Amino acid sequence: MPSIAAGDGKSQDRAILHCDCNGFFASVECLDHPAYWDIPMAVAGDPKDRSGIILAKNELAKGYGIVTAETVYSARRKCPGLTLVPPRHWRYSEISKRVNAIYLQYTDQVEPFSIDESFLDVTGSLAYFNATARGLADRIRMQVKQEIGITISVGVSYNKTFAKIASDMKKPDATTEITRENYRDVLWALPIRNMLFIGKAGMEHLQSHAIQTIGDLARLPRETAESLLGKNGIGLWNNCNGLDDAPVKHFEEHEPAKSIGNGMTFRRDLVNVDEIKQGVIALSGIVAARLREHGLKACTLQVTIKDPKLKTITRQAPLASPTHLQRELVDGAMDILRAKWRIMPDGRCAPIRMLTITGQNLVRDGEAAEQVSLFDLAENGKPFAKKEKYEKLEAAITRLHQKHGAGSVVMGCVENDDLGIRTYGKYERKREENDADDT
Repeated sequence: MPSIAAGDGKSQDRAILHCDCNGFFASVECLDHPAYWDIPMAVAGDPKDRSGIILAKNELAKGYGIVTAETVYSARRKCPGLTLVPPRHWRYSEISKRVNAIYLQYTDQVEPFSIDESFLDVTGSLAYFNATARGLADRIRMQVKQEIGITISVGVSYNKTFAKIASDMKKPDATTEITRENYRDVLWALPIRNMLFIGKAGMEHLQSHAIQTIGDLARLPRETAESLLGKNGIGLWNNCNGLDDAPVKHFEEHEPAKSIGNGMTFRRDLVNVDEIKQGVIALSGIVAARLREHGLKACTLQVTIKDPKLKTITRQAPLASPTHLQRELVDGAMDILRAKWRIMPDGRCAPIRMLTITGQNLVRDGEAAEQVSLFDLAENGKPFAKKEKYEKLEAAITRLHQKHGAGSVVMGCVENDDLGIRTYGKYERKREENDADDT
């Protein structure tokens, strides 16, 4: 639906916003630690943990030419005084929910595109707020800044593709509008890599046919675009010509997660079964918490292993019953590893550089029947007595995390700084104490 009927009977373009939080991870860290606003700072993995990549940077760091996804080594060559901060994904999720709650004050058509980006269809809201699309975008920008303390950039257009491109054109804290009247002037001179949904191979293939800009592709006959890139070529050609009519979904229409997992590259290789179990406990605790947060249970468990030569193997097995319990995920993962990985009788094992634990074949709580096991019977014959106890315990821990933050309470999590396994809550409190001492 590229347009809707206006009150005077004429067609009216949709009003689509793409809201993008600026340097989101870094902005949240600056929000919680104001001293970071005044120094070059980046959120990054710890090089000691063999995960030293820049995930986000503040504006001062950006001024040194630091870019997302470059190595910490490269970033520090550009800015020797760069302050590095470890990521706190649970905190970013909290702020993301607050930002989307503001968006929902303006429309129920809010479609998260990632943790820091959302599309909004405000077509039906303009009359209610007595505002233009650009005016409403500015109002939302101001409200996010005042109520949360971070900035967003907003792209305004009549379709999702152009709104997304517009939000990237001017940062931070800006509104950019692309209209049906100006999109050829604004977009067609841009390099073809600026168009959404075009991969490296597709871009190189187009460039080999002298197609260098968005306009070059837009001016081709539609059939030529299809012959060059197949069905994907039709979609790209439509988007270049402003014909994207994809709707913005309602907030409650999120597609359910197909899997929930967590992985870790360890500070050094795991070389025995005790170290493997420490890693499995830490990873399973996070997966279990995420499953409970989404009201899901996993029917299948997958374990992914990467060895020191970066060879990856993946193994999976069905769980005895659908679960979101850390205890059962740990048991299932260890069963897979004992059966599929090279573990010697004395406990030594083939080295493991990275582990990922993933719950798959997800079902909603209560949707799957569970088989009664004699081993789960209490003395009084009540089924699932042990499981009910663990359900209550882990549900209570999840409520405490929601109220006081991840890491406020942990269960069976073994810290091992040698391997890079640490408890979020203790780590964050220690860092905050160090910050206080420094000031």
